[in-house]
Amino acid sequence: MLRTMNAEHTGNLDEPVVLRALPPTAARTPQIDIVIPVLDEEGVLECTVRRLHRFLSAELPFTWRIVIADNASTDGTPAIARRMARELPGVVVLRLEERGRGRALRAAWSQSPAQVVCYMDVDLSTDLRGLLPLVAPLLSGHSDLAIGTRLAHGARVVRGPKRELISRGYNVILHTALRARFSDAQCGFKAVRTDVLRRLIDDVHDEGWFFDTELLVLAQRRGLRIHEVPVDWVDDPDSRVDIVRTAIEDLKGIARLALTGPVARFLGVGVLSTIAYALLYVLLHGPLGADGANIAALAITGVGNTAANRRLTFGVRGRRGLVRQHAAGFLVFLLTVGLTTGALAVLHGLVVAPPRALELAVLVTASTVATVTRYVALSSWVFARARRAPAAPAAPAAHFETTAL
Repeated sequence: MLRTMNAEHTGNLDEPVVLRALPPTAARTPQIDIVIPVLDEEGVLECTVRRLHRFLSAELPFTWRIVIADNASTDGTPAIARRMARELPGVVVLRLEERGRGRALRAAWSQSPAQVVCYMDVDLSTDLRGLLPLVAPLLSGHSDLAIGTRLAHGARVVRGPKRELISRGYNVILHTALRARFSDAQCGFKAVRTDVLRRLIDDVHDEGWFFDTELLVLAQRRGLRIHEVPVDWVDDPDSRVDIVRTAIEDLKGIARLALTGPVARFLGVGVLSTIAYALLYVLLHGPLGADGANIAALAITGVGNTAANRRLTFGVRGRRGLVRQHAAGFLVFLLTVGLTTGALAVLHGLVVAPPRALELAVLVTASTVATVTRYVALSSWVFARARRAPAAPAAPAAHFETTAL
């Protein structure tokens, strides 16, 4: 069981226990690593680190460490970071020679010995009182990832209309294009269990601002639990983030995930299945007739389609649930048979002897209409409980300059 807090009492068991925050040196390995990615932040870094250190020392009932991830700064940031590590217990510096916030988080999180890793922006726009409800569900094992959200009920946000519009618009795009169910992808206040992180991070390809959004999308696709904490957040008027360039890069990331996501893979399998269906229909039309060729071609391609989607679209491996999934896929197949057979019957009712090409066009059209229903049925029913187990990643190259734990 985790030792998460110090307790003090005067000998009377009936007296209340007084809880105190644990100092960062109370355990050899911290339970939480708080990463602050920085790039040329000499003006605010010292104030931020000291403020965070005071808060953690006084308020957080877990062992912790502050990691300053210096993301190839060229100003006085590296010197200030090293001085903070010498002066404050529980502060370390990680130096990277390449830029990219995602690169900094990947390096710091991958090398962390802690049970939970989190990050916050150097401007500390998010109220630090949100940190405990952010990490506690992860340490307890209740959730896999946690995010601060400025868009959920209970959040208190102070920012201009431009930033508000951009943030809400970005999340609408995420929900539409990637079916994201988390409310706020951009808030710089996130945490993840390290055992979960190791199963995800190798599949996260972005090295910039889209890194944590991609991590969340992958986590959702694999059925992991994402805990949301409404936060108090005040916009930093001196933020130097290039909003336009960041938005463009984020849109590129969304497009990449959409094209490599389950919908795209499902469509690819569907195109190949449709081609196979058409070829089989033409080959079997002579000996079996139109209805027989339709049913036979659908049966053969239906089995192949379910097997291909099981592996490629929904990432299901092994034999567990195989029979149940194919049986459920067969029921979905019957829906396709009904749609296509009905379309064929309508065509024959309108045209006594329709050309083979017209029959094929009607059947392909009806099959396309059934595709949307088929995807919904496969994703929400047939393969809803099955998830792929991803492999563990290798740690990226980076080095800790100072260890003061």
